Amino acid sequence: MSPLLVKPRAGGGRVHHVTPKTARWTYVGFDLWKRKPGELATGTDGDRETCLVFISGRGSVRVGAEEYGILGGRSSPFEGRPWSVYVPPGMVWSVEATEDLVLAVCSAPGKGKFPPRVIAPDLLVQETRGKGSNVRHVTNILPEWEMAENLLVVEVLTPAGNTSSYPPHKHDEDNLPNESALEETYYHRINPPQGFAFQRVYTDDRELDEAMAVEDGDVTLVPRGYHPCAAIHGYELYYLNVMAGPRRTWKFHNAKEHEWLLKA
Repeated sequence: MSPLLVKPRAGGGRVHHVTPKTARWTYVGFDLWKRKPGELATGTDGDRETCLVFISGRGSVRVGAEEYGILGGRSSPFEGRPWSVYVPPGMVWSVEATEDLVLAVCSAPGKGKFPPRVIAPDLLVQETRGKGSNVRHVTNILPEWEMAENLLVVEVLTPAGNTSSYPPHKHDEDNLPNESALEETYYHRINPPQGFAFQRVYTDDRELDEAMAVEDGDVTLVPRGYHPCAAIHGYELYYLNVMAGPRRTWKFHNAKEHEWLLKA
């Protein structure tokens, strides 16, 4: 199995736990919790900011001494926009599930510049990118124009049979204004869930070249290089992207041999 492919732990609780140490990089962390009604997901990190994303289900949210009530509501990530919560470094957060809950916990280094806040679905900007069989639908959860220190969070829905993160692009060089250096995780979901999708992560010199069959619930790591995805016929692909790096901006470089696709 590819070292860039992370399978979920069986059962409930914290089924994914990607840290800078386990990923062998510097910035991005990603956890995924599955909780039954009455069960708790909780955490804190003294030097990392966090974005909680309700993938599906509902839960009662507390950050520090503040109660935010019951958030969430969609039955799957393929239905509507998510509720999210921004948590600054050093604050304890908890979510008690009020129904079956899938909660993503996205993190990156921070110093505590911004207060906690709820990010409601109606605040999220949606856009459609690409054309033809390269169309995908993007929901910006924590884009660079919203308050955060390092985190960038976005979810993408790719129709069955379409490509995404395509034409191939990369963001692994700190070379602004042309390109930014960002680590990235993908949390993948497939609809219906017995399906699969494909992702390739590769560099120009092919020193890194990993092609992966991705199943429902998998996480893929993008430490560097191009990273296109493909949804197969009959199966929609959802993914949640978490990015962070030395500068909080998304500037990517397209693979030159495929740039003609942007003009076709």
